[in-house]
Amino acid sequence: MLKEFKTFISRGNVIDLAVGVIIGGAFTAIVTSLTTNLINPFIGLFLGQIDLSNLALRIGDATFKYGAFLNSIINFLIIAFVVFLLIKLINRIIKKKPAEVVPDKKELLLEEIRDLLKEENRSPK
Repeated sequence: MLKEFKTFISRGNVIDLAVGVIIGGAFTAIVTSLTTNLINPFIGLFLGQIDLSNLALRIGDATFKYGAFLNSIINFLIIAFVVFLLIKLINRIIKKKPAEVVPDKKELLLEEIRDLLKEENRSPK
């Protein structure tokens, strides 16, 4: 069982996934900081408040923190946009060249026969 676990862990996909999760967590922290420290104050200029996370609606004993929800939406949109830009950049860098189609033997023989028939029909008899 230990050998199976070692084989599983040493696969490239698992390591790539772990790296992706770690980088994703760090990226989330950066985006949260960007939203909290730059975007929210900018939006706050127009709304008259700097911190959106304090926006709340109270009905009876219930408190609806829609400001925190707005922060989450802004974080999501920023992350989605940056991922979109990264994928677009990666696709530009790695342009896939169309694979050359290698004709099989049958196609080559048929092309030769076609060409021979064309020549035969063109030449005077």
